[in-house]
Amino acid sequence: MTEQQPTSINKILVANRGEIAVRVIRAARDLGIPTVAVYSDADRAALHVRYADEAVHIGAPAPRDSYLRMDKIIEAARQTGADAIHPGYGFLAENADFAQQVTDEGMIWIGPSPYAIATMGDKQSARTAVTKNGVPLIPGTEAGLPDEELAHAAEAIGFPVLIKAVAGGGGKGMRAVHDPEHFAEALATARREAESAFGNGDVYVEKLLVGARHIEFQILADSHGNTIHIGERECSIQRRHQKLVEEAPSVVMDRDLRERMGKMAIAAAESVNYVNAGTIECMVDKDKNYYFLEMNTRLQVEHPVTEMVYGIDLAREQIRIARGRPMTHTESFLEPRGWAIECRINAEDPYQNFMPSTGKISTLITPTGPGVRVDSGVYPGSEITPYYDSMIAKLITFGESRSEAMLRMRRALSEYTIMGLKHNIPFHINLLNSFSFIAGQIDTNFVEQRFSMTTYEEEPTQAELETAAIAATLYAHRKRQEAAQVVAPAKRDASNWKWISRWERMQR
Repeated sequence: MTEQQPTSINKILVANRGEIAVRVIRAARDLGIPTVAVYSDADRAALHVRYADEAVHIGAPAPRDSYLRMDKIIEAARQTGADAIHPGYGFLAENADFAQQVTDEGMIWIGPSPYAIATMGDKQSARTAVTKNGVPLIPGTEAGLPDEELAHAAEAIGFPVLIKAVAGGGGKGMRAVHDPEHFAEALATARREAESAFGNGDVYVEKLLVGARHIEFQILADSHGNTIHIGERECSIQRRHQKLVEEAPSVVMDRDLRERMGKMAIAAAESVNYVNAGTIECMVDKDKNYYFLEMNTRLQVEHPVTEMVYGIDLAREQIRIARGRPMTHTESFLEPRGWAIECRINAEDPYQNFMPSTGKISTLITPTGPGVRVDSGVYPGSEITPYYDSMIAKLITFGESRSEAMLRMRRALSEYTIMGLKHNIPFHINLLNSFSFIAGQIDTNFVEQRFSMTTYEEEPTQAELETAAIAATLYAHRKRQEAAQVVAPAKRDASNWKWISRWERMQR
């Protein structure tokens, strides 16, 4: 690896929107670096536009006309004199062509090399690359095989299997198949979805691990030959392969497993000479066997839980590495300090199959207090549009133990008030009351197969319903009493303080 000489960054353009754009702008401001925001018509009054030192309009609301327009973003950097671009996550963050264009323009790309992005962005090439470093893989096929060969391979691997798109992620082009009769239909659907989402209908088949956990390791690597991991995150609470809740560390992890998986994650990153921040995603089965799943060549949505448990600013480290400087830490973090949980607050209705919700936020009261962090890109009056991701904010709580972090999350969720549209805070409240979640007995199918918004996990008995009704009635009565005590006007013609003063004078 060629050692990069330290260089300066005078201004950073953030090629993104929402909470991640705000997050990067804050990290740059902490380093004394001016920032440039880009925005579409829908984001003209967005928070990231207000926070940046400069802002450039780049097009219509649809991402293909704005945040996915490489030419407009690079022109905005030229126009404002920005000499570095941070892509955030989503949009162009894992686009190797965009990273190459930024580099060709003589600007600094705050992320990994185009080669690393391209290699790890193709699941088949990623599997080939990491295998050379002895990284364990889930049993599966090569990409590009015809349907008939994939069907035979599925039989050989053994059902259930998972059909996965070679390109992209986020659950698109992915289908679980539990028996041979449904394989052909699922394969055709996965190919169509992959072609529509990524322009590439190639898929492959791998063994579906039942009851497995989704565990990921945070990687940092600089241009001075240092590659480290910063512990794991538990990401098993998902719906349709979309993460909803993350925590660090994981209840399934012990020191030995963390050390072995950490070494594996470093080996996977080094297989492509990785530099900057990245995440190695793995599956861990019931017997604690672990397998490489994929690598995300960017900053993850859930990075705050790692920051809170290990006391590190990952966005700042990204900028530091891009400047050619050594990382702040050059040894892996093996012992987490405390526990952190993140809930993604999305504009969707958990009582209506998580149907997306749009509209203007009329009231917004965010929780505060010890151990509470809110990463958000909205404010009262902000509008959630259908053009972008439904995430409103990320609520993160920290505690000395998992139980303290959970109790703090319950408190924070109860304080969080969002009016004007539907949101999934009720889902998170119910989840935090789930016996299985409290006990850490979860896997990637927990939400879809074992969790219910109306009953937690089991149907309540008639006696429990009657008890709950009585308790609710008493609680409501008590609240009415408290409210009456708060708002009732004083019966005297003066305040209590004045009345007491008068009474004392009368006693003399």
